[in-house]
Formats: sequence, C-alpha cells, structure tokens
Amino acid sequence: MPSTKAIDWKRRSRRLACLMGAAMLASGPGQMAFAHEGAAMNVTSNGGSTTELDARQQAIIPISASAAAGNMDNLRGALNQGLDAGLSLAEAREILVQVYAYAGFPRSLNALSELMKVAEARRQKGIQDEAGREPGKPIPKGDALLAAGTANQTKLAGGPVSGPLFDFAPQANEYLRTHLFGDIFERDNLDWQSRELATVSMLAAMSGVEAQLQSHIEISMNIGVRPEQLSGLADVLEAHSSVDAAERVRVGIRRQLEARQE
Repeated sequence: MPSTKAIDWKRRSRRLACLMGAAMLASGPGQMAFAHEGAAMNVTSNGGSTTELDARQQAIIPISASAAAGNMDNLRGALNQGLDAGLSLAEAREILVQVYAYAGFPRSLNALSELMKVAEARRQKGIQDEAGREPGKPIPKGDALLAAGTANQTKLAGGPVSGPLFDFAPQANEYLRTHLFGDIFERDNLDWQSRELATVSMLAAMSGVEAQLQSHIEISMNIGVRPEQLSGLADVLEAHSSVDAAERVRVGIRRQLEARQE
C-alpha cells in the first residue's frame, strides 16, 4: 500500500502540472520559470520580515517587478540600488532577459536598454560595477538539452509532468523542457532561488496571472524559500512597486499554506 507521503507527492505533482498548463495557456509561451535547489539563501533576520532576505535578494524584487510592469522610471532607480547592493551587471542582465518569458520581449528589451544606460552613467561617474560572470558550463544541445530540461522540470514538480493539457498540446511541454527548463535554467550564473524571487516579483506586478503566481509560490516553497521570505518579498513590493502586487503575493502564500495542510 503506498505511503501517505507518496500519495501527497503525487497529488502535489498533478496540481503543479495543472498550474503549469494554466500558466502557458493563460499567459503565452514560456510563462514558467523555476528555481534551482542549490545555492541556499542568506538570512539576516532581526525580527522584520524583509530582513529574511539579504540586501542583494531584496534588490532583485523591484528590478523584476518594474521591468515586468514596464515602469522605466522605477526600474532606473531599482537598478542603481541593486548594483549598489552587490548585484553584478551579469546578474542584472540575466534577470532582465528572463523578463521576456513572463512579460514579453518588448518589456525585456526596454529594460535591457535601461540597464545599458544606467551602467554607462555609473561608469562615467567613476563607479566600477562588478561585471559578473557568464555560465560556467556549456548549455547542452539537441537531445541532451531536452533531457536536461526534462530533468529540471521533473525535479521541481516532484515527478514527471503530464496531463490532459500536454496531451492536447504536447509541443507546449516540449518548448518548456527544451527552452525554458533547458536553455534558460541551465545557465548557472544566477542561482535558481534568485530566479524564482525574480519570477514571483514579475508575476505579482501584473494582473490577470494569479494562476501563474500561485504556481511559482508553490515552487518557491518546494525549493526551500520560506513563507517568511516570501512575506518579505511582499513587503518590498509594497514599498517599491504597488500595494496590489504585494497583496497578490500574500494571498498566494495563504493559499499555499492552506493547501499544504490538506
């Protein structure tokens, strides 16, 4: 007889597969991004929820939200603050490239253009920002890329991802596995937890994508991001993005905690 734990994992995997499907159909190609189980998050808690995230992690949030919302004025300030907080130019660039999977190429390209302007302005002021690094391992190609992406997807979901949606549109799952889970999340110059903080922030900044946001809150918790840290993310959104964005995250956290108690 299967254990309760095994049954719970199967139920959670099915629910996550449904959310992943909703993410693609409701918001377009490449709407799911996942976080890496490696790299633990640094915590410097002194009682406030935002201090569950270090300065660098907090800096990721308004950069991601502003870029996804298309708010270039906010993005400019967020980029300066993020670079001051220790983000490298390569890390900031990775975040803004990833925006395209959630908010589309136009906003991603506009945000990258803003980063170029900010970096040049800082250089002219004599500020030497850390360049950062490119991926340390080659990105697989062909069948190896599909295999790597499928392994990443399976690890995050807790089991193979399948269901009626992917039976109806199998190419959508293939795109997820090869491009999103493969091409993007095989890039190791930004850890997966940072990518997931960015993803939650992007989705929270947009209305009408609550299903996708909920799925990423679940994935974040699956990979070790604590509810207190997600609450800290909401606090940063409220201070630097919008109250509505913050409330979407808080609602998602409550729903996820309730689901895990079922």
